[in-house]
Amino acid sequence: MDHKQIAKLITLIENEPDRSRDILKKLPKRICPVIGFTGSPGVGKSTLIDQVIARLRSIGKTVAVVAVDPSSPFSQGAFLGDRVRMKKHFLDEGVFIRSMASRGALGGLNESIYDVVELLESVGFDYVLIETVGVGQAEIEVRYVADVVVLVLSPGFGDEMQLLKAGVMEIADIYVVNKSDLEGNDSLYDQLVGFLTFAGRDASSVVKTTALNGNGVEELVDKVITLWKSLAETERLKQMRKERLKHHTETLARRTLQRYLSTVDSQDPYESVELALKSMCERLKYGQGGGT
Repeated sequence: MDHKQIAKLITLIENEPDRSRDILKKLPKRICPVIGFTGSPGVGKSTLIDQVIARLRSIGKTVAVVAVDPSSPFSQGAFLGDRVRMKKHFLDEGVFIRSMASRGALGGLNESIYDVVELLESVGFDYVLIETVGVGQAEIEVRYVADVVVLVLSPGFGDEMQLLKAGVMEIADIYVVNKSDLEGNDSLYDQLVGFLTFAGRDASSVVKTTALNGNGVEELVDKVITLWKSLAETERLKQMRKERLKHHTETLARRTLQRYLSTVDSQDPYESVELALKSMCERLKYGQGGGT
């Protein structure tokens, strides 16, 4: 499938989510490594992903990238357009890059991300990379979408304070100290290793990179590949995919219920839920649709 067709299908999934099921049903089921990159704004996620793409292409792998950006308050479209930072790959047929607006979703991801990732897996890409919007500590939704989560940190961006907080620090599998040529990188690295050691986690999951010149990127990609293969060889990957399915199902159920709640006029929240569920069940019973 060519890039224009893929882009059109993604647009349909974003704008008409009720059609996602029919679109995905027509495609073969397959999986590939889905790698999520998260971290605070300004730490160099886009530049790092640009280098990761280059490394994966050098070993003959095709790559799809979904960069989730803040939404325009007017059009709800992607505001920053991280594709600009990956422009050297625009003419590469082995790379597909798409910006998606967060559309106000909590957790740094658009709700359509689950179906978009499944689409990109189905059409045959070897790797799917996801860049989250960079909203900070609450940005843990990526754990439910990605098989491997890479947390990108950088000296001078207050990331030392993240080591003291729960949330995004706990859902990462690999930790990157980016911009390792800057002052303070050794201190951040040592604090990160200390944090992981204290938490009983593997301190060897920390990698130093300088995304501008590619230093450390090969080591990072090797760690990602090795970790995903180890997950695939055990039941862990299968379990993670089940958790993703469950979370996606919950998202669909919430979206469907919200649609019916919008038609209910009641001052009692409990009654509102009862009426919405009753209306939904009646529509399904009499074959009038209403699902997602």
